Amino acid sequence: MDKVRIDKWLWAARFFKTRSIAKQAIEGGKVHADGHRVKASKDLTVGALLSIRQGWDLIEVEIIALSDQRRGADVARTLYRETEDSIARREKERNERQAANAGIQRERPNKKQRRQIHRFLREQE
Repeated sequence: MDKVRIDKWLWAARFFKTRSIAKQAIEGGKVHADGHRVKASKDLTVGALLSIRQGWDLIEVEIIALSDQRRGADVARTLYRETEDSIARREKERNERQAANAGIQRERPNKKQRRQIHRFLREQE
């Protein structure tokens, strides 16, 4: 196999759950090949560099092998290699997000605390 469509490869490499979601990401500008925005019908070759934005993360991978069939996750990981810069940047950004969210309390108030909040807000009016 010499070439494969980018949306098929992203689906086969398990970056996206369906081809249609991969196509939407490509059309939305979340996937770049060799530094350029691409269309879903772009043919990929071995050695191409992809930048894929997924949520908070920007993943940069080099294509090692081509496939248009979705296989297991361990087989999918053999299709690409993430760059060292990408791994370091994602780890650094993850640590920064964790540090920023460390002081945020994420618990919901219990029934007594909600009553106190409502009472306080009524007194303020």
